[in-house]
Amino acid sequence: MQNRHKIMRRPKIVVIGGGTGLSVMLRGLKEKPLDITAIVTVADDGGSSGILRNELQIPPPGDIRNVLMALADAEPLLTEVLQYRFKSVPGLAGHSLGNLMLAAMTDISGDFVTGIRELSRVLAVRGRVLPAAGRAIVLKAEMTDGSIVTGESMIPKAGKVIKRVFLEPIDVEPLQEAVEAIEQADAILIGPGSLYTSIIPNLLVPKLANAIVDSKAVKLFVCNVMTQPGETDNYSVGDHLDAIHAHIGHHLFDYVIVNDGEIPPQIESKYAEMGAKAVHLDLDAVTQKGYEVIADRLVLFRTFLRHDAERLSHHIYKLVENWMLRKR
Repeated sequence: MQNRHKIMRRPKIVVIGGGTGLSVMLRGLKEKPLDITAIVTVADDGGSSGILRNELQIPPPGDIRNVLMALADAEPLLTEVLQYRFKSVPGLAGHSLGNLMLAAMTDISGDFVTGIRELSRVLAVRGRVLPAAGRAIVLKAEMTDGSIVTGESMIPKAGKVIKRVFLEPIDVEPLQEAVEAIEQADAILIGPGSLYTSIIPNLLVPKLANAIVDSKAVKLFVCNVMTQPGETDNYSVGDHLDAIHAHIGHHLFDYVIVNDGEIPPQIESKYAEMGAKAVHLDLDAVTQKGYEVIADRLVLFRTFLRHDAERLSHHIYKLVENWMLRKR
């Protein structure tokens, strides 16, 4: 009997999100035999990305840069150089070299998406990296007290409870390549990342959300390990899923991947000082809503808690592989 790996084509997986969590996970996924397309949020308005966004009228490059670095096969020194952030040079302080290169590529090519494509070639990126939309979008939040907070970077700082987030303009057009990638996907993976400022903004782009809902691909959600102050205080796994459902109006996911590994007390104390704690797995509530839960020890601790990219990507690949075998 033929080896099952030999009779399968390389699965097409679309990964949607933004922020550090997405980049960590992609470092593991790129080692698997997958055709990866990363669709990245363009709502960032803080730091270097915010400055370049405002001054050059381009989508914010920061999350795109991090994803490119995660998927790159470039020499480690080149990756380190592109992540270098200037500290005290007048006019450059706070900017990373990678952000400036993306801005330069956009100016040279005349188009942000083409600039990403050209930098991807230079870095030998494994897969495609696409912005969710071809233009920057403004993210706003309505709080439970009725106030409106404008700007992705300002929402977690408001010190209030988020009722909902929404985009301006509401009818922002997605990148057509991103819609086509979703339509052709065997698997769609959302998360990890900041729930209201990295994950949900992508799902609020109307045609992107519709394409995900209509897709016959297996749909996976990777839940954050820790709550995020100002966004998901005291949230359980079920609360994360409920927030997505409330914004999209659909039950999106087949599987939910969560950490159930123990976090050492000294690390929990460190996070508690920042107002964060481990996301509680309310297993019965999640399974009763029709989600299948994959739970494992998925964290590593260095300076901060991060997903174990190798272990996480193993679970993702096995789920996708089994899904494709069932479809044969």
